[in-house]
Amino acid sequence: MPGSREDASTPPRPAGGQAAPTPAAERLLAPDLARGMMLLLIALAHSRMLHAGGNAFTEPAGGTALDVAVQWLLTSFVDARSAPLFGLLFGYGLVQMTRRRSGPGGDPAAARRLIRRRGAWLVVFGAAHVVLLYGGDVIGAYGMFSLLLAGAVAWSGRRLWTIAAVTLAVGVVLSVLLQIAAGMGSSLAVGPTLLDSALLRAMALPLLPVAALSVAPSALIGIWAGQARILEQPDLYRPLLRRVVLIGFPVSVLGAQPVALQAAGVWTPGTAGADALAGAVFSATGIAGGLAFAAAIALVATRIGDRRGPVTNALVACGRRSMTFYIAQSPVWLVATEPSLLNLGGQLGAAAAAGVSAATWAVTVVIAGLLGRTGRRGPAEALLRRLTYGPPKRPLEPAGPQAGPRA
Repeated sequence: MPGSREDASTPPRPAGGQAAPTPAAERLLAPDLARGMMLLLIALAHSRMLHAGGNAFTEPAGGTALDVAVQWLLTSFVDARSAPLFGLLFGYGLVQMTRRRSGPGGDPAAARRLIRRRGAWLVVFGAAHVVLLYGGDVIGAYGMFSLLLAGAVAWSGRRLWTIAAVTLAVGVVLSVLLQIAAGMGSSLAVGPTLLDSALLRAMALPLLPVAALSVAPSALIGIWAGQARILEQPDLYRPLLRRVVLIGFPVSVLGAQPVALQAAGVWTPGTAGADALAGAVFSATGIAGGLAFAAAIALVATRIGDRRGPVTNALVACGRRSMTFYIAQSPVWLVATEPSLLNLGGQLGAAAAAGVSAATWAVTVVIAGLLGRTGRRGPAEALLRRLTYGPPKRPLEPAGPQAGPRA
């Protein structure tokens, strides 16, 4: 994802000129491992496009008992719970990038300009992703956040938490209004032809500032965590991480039940007010799930340490190239859902849809593992880096011996 940079999630380094990609040995395990697992969660969230429940969280997909159970599990643990993990890691990466660029002898203002420049390119990446492949893109939202709130990396902890709370409240209100206007979630943007679908997806691009608002709470908390170096020093913060897991998951899962029970066909709100309240609670408690996922993965990373097997290495390789493999999932959704192609949108059971999504993620992990073994960077990360920093500067060659006068 946008937070996956070759120079992010690393210990601080002095800045000066274009920063070289961080050697793999110096990278932190927790952020890369979290990004690799995050892509599984987002793939499972995207499985909604393939089953009858669709993007309306409260709509039962029906099917077998297994389908109902899978839909309940995903609504309880994944939907609107995995997205905040993206934001947390993105905000954390911004702090790491800033620290690396504004270390001893560096310029904090220049680092913020770099964040905005990179954010502008993320908006371009996101817009292209929307038009060409997938309407639910989040890359552009993170880019817009970077453009609007690059200065947040220098805010105090109190200010970060205050603005996070305000934006969360505003986001919940907006989600309730959208629910009242059009139902929870949005319909799949598909038309009879590939061009029609692309035009439908492009119509959502003016809403990027609203999308930036939706990612702001988790990204701001991620900035706070980055300032505290929580993922650099997980052993120091182990009690905090455990509390976040033990509190965050129950809050998130319980807060999802008014919607998850509707998705399972067990409960139907008696009034529009109850339906709106269920949606508000669902949205407001999702960030607790994102925090809990991040804390749980950080704790797992402390246990793994240097004892990494092939599976961990592949997950880490995927995390280091998370924007590449986030985008790489989208051709699957395009081919599967387009009426002019496979036209499977809403045609699978929830369990089968989740299986397709998990298999898609597994393939990307295998490919990432192969790239990791050969030391190749993700194409999207490499392109973003070049556009942000410009071409690498070659070191000046020492001057050769001066030629003397000819005889």
